[in-house]
Amino acid sequence: MKRSELRETIFKLLFMAQFNSTEEMPEQVRLYFDSLESGREEFPCSKAPTEADEAYMQEKYSRVAEMLPEIDGLLNATATGWKTSRMSKVDLTILRLAVYEIRYDDDVPVSVAINEAVEIAKRFGGEESASFINGILGKIARETEEEKPEQTDGKQQEEGRAE
Repeated sequence: MKRSELRETIFKLLFMAQFNSTEEMPEQVRLYFDSLESGREEFPCSKAPTEADEAYMQEKYSRVAEMLPEIDGLLNATATGWKTSRMSKVDLTILRLAVYEIRYDDDVPVSVAINEAVEIAKRFGGEESASFINGILGKIARETEEEKPEQTDGKQQEEGRAE
């Protein structure tokens, strides 16, 4: 499966989590994967996910879920005039996944995370969702890029002292 197809499913799992308790989610995830395999749920591609796909989606879903307090804090600090409590559930879920990819997932280029988030917003969000999400993620991406040279310089300085 393509990464964009996996990402869309992770988005759906994160969205679902807003309406289920933490204790219920493992069973809800299993039921969702079962519905994909049996063809009961529309899937963005022609074939059901493999075991490796399911493992990847489950792992990424779990990682994003663990980081929600940090992600929401960053969103609240970045989205001028908006708090996560006021955002639509769809937009918030898209932003959470994209912020995770931008800040914590080195396997996903920033431009890809933003583009994929905008595409999901066009498909599932409201009329203004894509531009709203693009604006917030652009600001977070710029802030993230500004922080990276400092982190790299500090690491290089520490490595230089160790020699």
